[in-house]
Amino acid sequence: MSAGPQTPTQYIVHHLTNLSVGEGFWTLNIDSLVIAWLLGGLFCGSFYLAARRATTGVPTGFQSFVEIMVEFVDQSVRESFHGNSKLVAPLALTIFVWIFLMNLMDLIPVDLLPWLAQLVGIPYLKVVPTTDLNMTLGMSITVFLLIIFYSLKVKGPKEVIKESLFHPFGPWLMPFNLLLKLVEEFAKPVSLALRLFGNLYAGELIFILIALLPFYLQPFLSLPWAIFHILIITLQAFVFMMLTIVYMSMAHETH
Repeated sequence: MSAGPQTPTQYIVHHLTNLSVGEGFWTLNIDSLVIAWLLGGLFCGSFYLAARRATTGVPTGFQSFVEIMVEFVDQSVRESFHGNSKLVAPLALTIFVWIFLMNLMDLIPVDLLPWLAQLVGIPYLKVVPTTDLNMTLGMSITVFLLIIFYSLKVKGPKEVIKESLFHPFGPWLMPFNLLLKLVEEFAKPVSLALRLFGNLYAGELIFILIALLPFYLQPFLSLPWAIFHILIITLQAFVFMMLTIVYMSMAHETH
């Protein structure tokens, strides 16, 4: 797609700028939030309708798809989660499908939705929520808070304190044990957020750079990259889901 009268730098900056309100810590990226909410509503609504219209006879194509997704996530939870919780499987399903849908927005031509937004007076529109570090951090921090909650609920505060102070090197190295525990715990949300953000941000940037090339070259680069990117967006959703399951399993285990 043509970059129009903008310089390449202006074009790239424009596509990587969020539609925001507020200042500093209280800044809200409206485009990321709205698109994420719409995709979340699409996921919940479509799966709800599939469940309501499910039949014991010959299933529809979408019912078969939903059943495959549910069975796939359920099997992943059974293999990796060793606790007893009714939350983990629905949480894993929600994470996988929601992140996949947000990642899937990366396959829409980079100029299409921003151009439509400009027609109605919206100056900026960043269409892939997972290229917004605030979104990926928000999801990872939510998972982190669930890990803390279930650790305290299942093990109890006393056991959590004992694990933090006495493992892995015993009571003589309590400060070092505590430092290792803090690093281990805070690395979980950071690694979850940065892995998802980094991969999707890089993928979106490559699509933008391809769009700066002459139009006759774009199909030869954008199509192979889009096909390869389907693997990336699926893999990143799967990795986020599996790490969440593993972390939740660790929160239910005691030494």
